[in-house]
Amino acid sequence: MARRRELFGLLGLGIAGGGLLSLRSHPAKASATVYPVSHSDAEWRSMLSPAAYTVLRQQGTEAPFSSKLDYETRKGIYACAGCALPVYSSATKYDSHTGWPSFWQPLPKGIDQSSDNSFGMERTEIHCSRCGSHLGHVFPDGPQPTGLRYCMNGVALTFTASA
Repeated sequence: MARRRELFGLLGLGIAGGGLLSLRSHPAKASATVYPVSHSDAEWRSMLSPAAYTVLRQQGTEAPFSSKLDYETRKGIYACAGCALPVYSSATKYDSHTGWPSFWQPLPKGIDQSSDNSFGMERTEIHCSRCGSHLGHVFPDGPQPTGLRYCMNGVALTFTASA
């Protein structure tokens, strides 16, 4: 619990300091995985906004409470902003009060995960299973039935409301 409080304290400093933590990134990891959707770095840069590129391709993190998707309450599907693969349903979205869109379960075959030891923390990174884009991280402090919190960057997702 202390580690989480320290993280929220740092996030609060980032908000108070004009977004010091907004869109922080670390170098992209070399990946041996070949994804069905792939583009050159130049193509990704031309396809994505600068903020989306930082998060999706450089494992960045958007500022907490900055995404309109955190406040989205309509029924629908959340997809990867890099390739449009459906990754989460609104049926599993909940308000985690962390400042990022959170879900307790992904859609089948929508995501992959890997170990992320950046910033002195041991975390599990979540990325799109079709294009490898970084979406966020998963933590073991979510609601039942899974007990997991898939904490996603809003800029890494698109939302399509259901009819």
